Amino acid sequence: MDLLEKGAAEIIRVADLRERLEESRKTGRPLRIKAGFDPTAPDLHLGHTVLLRKLRHFQQLGHTVIFLVGDFTSLIGDPTGKNVTRKALTRKQIDEFAKTYQEQVFKVLDPKVTEVRYNSEWLGKLGYEQTIRLASHFTVSQMLERDEFHKRFQAEEPISLHELLYPLMQGYDSVALECDVELGGTDQRFNLGAGRELQRHYGQKPQIILMTPIIEGLDGVQKMSKSLGNAIGINEPPAEMYGKLMSISDELMWKYWIFLTDLKQSEVDALRAGVAAGHEHPMKIKKLLARTIVTDFHGEETARVADENWAKMFQGRGVPADAEKVSISIRDVARMDAVSLQLAEADSSRESVIDTARLVFRLGMKASRKDAERQVSAGVVVDGQKITQQWFKIGPRPREIPVRVGKQLKIAVIS
Repeated sequence: MDLLEKGAAEIIRVADLRERLEESRKTGRPLRIKAGFDPTAPDLHLGHTVLLRKLRHFQQLGHTVIFLVGDFTSLIGDPTGKNVTRKALTRKQIDEFAKTYQEQVFKVLDPKVTEVRYNSEWLGKLGYEQTIRLASHFTVSQMLERDEFHKRFQAEEPISLHELLYPLMQGYDSVALECDVELGGTDQRFNLGAGRELQRHYGQKPQIILMTPIIEGLDGVQKMSKSLGNAIGINEPPAEMYGKLMSISDELMWKYWIFLTDLKQSEVDALRAGVAAGHEHPMKIKKLLARTIVTDFHGEETARVADENWAKMFQGRGVPADAEKVSISIRDVARMDAVSLQLAEADSSRESVIDTARLVFRLGMKASRKDAERQVSAGVVVDGQKITQQWFKIGPRPREIPVRVGKQLKIAVIS
């Protein structure tokens, strides 16, 4: 239970899970655990691995893990979190994305003991009669209680009939697979509950629901998503993965430690206490996090190289040979009153205050000041530290400061 409850936002119900585990121990029958993934994009990202890691925990305990590819439900499109109807995918797109999912998922799960299933196996065989019988177990009012549909109904925005079928289809997956436990994010509560409801109607024990939190992306605000540009793909090159992880905020780092690594909660708490007490620097712990995650997906030696290269680029005194240097006058980027600016120009050894957005704009990394200001709100990596403040201080000049915005890297030579 310690392993299974780590990082779980909610379990419905904990007592039932304990009871089911005890039954499994006595009878020798492993529990059937599933998590479904609709192949709606070609790549999985670290947000997906929160569920995959929890699947692996069950796997490590000897239970049957089912990686369910929602190739049929992808034709509908999960309405969760959407205020508009999803654009329909073609069968060719779904098949191509499903193939990439299988290639990626075994970076986390053990392929020898993972059951891979496609829900078209049973959903594709449902006729009108069975679909009507499924639909009879739910009411329109139940569907409209769902947050996404409720908001759209109130705003008089369209809700397509096929979207109402999605939770029924996901719920029927649990019936077809005779699941004991289904995993999903906290935003999947309604769909997961549909499985429990349908299993009752089909004479099965209702599955236990284990929900995990939604992981924020690099911006620390919105959930990790490829479409929002704040995701870290598990197939990304190690250097890029490492660099993105180093750009997250110190606060978000702890969430990543809990949900994206196999470190025990007590070990994460110990690291956090060390930072709070001043015994450890956050940068050191963040580098350890980045190296740990890159090791999981690319191997220890590759992670070591990524760590060393990042340190040379952002922490060393030298400037990367392939990085563009841009000469900038302190007057162009300073955030100081006129007197302070005159003193700073006259004495280069003085501490100066730099306007972050102005620096990003002067480096040509954003087309306008407004774009630069928006980028600062999301975060800019300056000299190895993620900056979201409107200004920061620098010491004696001239200074060569590496500035990173996404994949762009430039060296500001401030004099």
